[in-house]
Amino acid sequence: MNNVYRIIKAVFLWIDRAIEVFAVSMVALMTLIVTLQVVTRKVFNFVFFWSEEITLLLLVWFSFLGIAIGFRDKLHLAMDALANRLPKRANWWLDRIIALCTLLFGIYLVKYGWDFVQVVKNNTMSATGWSSAVKYIVMPITGLLTIFYGLLQLLGIDTVQHRELDEGVGE
Repeated sequence: MNNVYRIIKAVFLWIDRAIEVFAVSMVALMTLIVTLQVVTRKVFNFVFFWSEEITLLLLVWFSFLGIAIGFRDKLHLAMDALANRLPKRANWWLDRIIALCTLLFGIYLVKYGWDFVQVVKNNTMSATGWSSAVKYIVMPITGLLTIFYGLLQLLGIDTVQHRELDEGVGE
């Protein structure tokens, strides 16, 4: 079982890194496009026709991938005041309930995200002419990631990636 755990963890670490690089690249590209848009508008009185639409697309994708990353790193709201007073076994059960809720939310995103993509796939975004599905396909993708993180957490596999960032917080 230990080898299976390490293999699963290694695969998800690779996927996580790829998602994080993609998300950070989207933020960098958004920043670049918005800066370009402001400069061209103020200096040249000109705006690229696609800049707002692509920025919105990147924002939607970044936001949804951020949801999955938040579930992965257990950044959801928590009531530690109650949990800290409960016995360790009760917290174990609460963690499983939270992971199950995360998994169910992922299923919801896959099902209704895909349904929404089907509804908008024939619509086009006005500036680029791309299908509106491009903007919203991230919903079921986020759902799949959330399902995987929920399953891993149900199995007791630690999915938190950036624990070192939390060290020193509140000290």
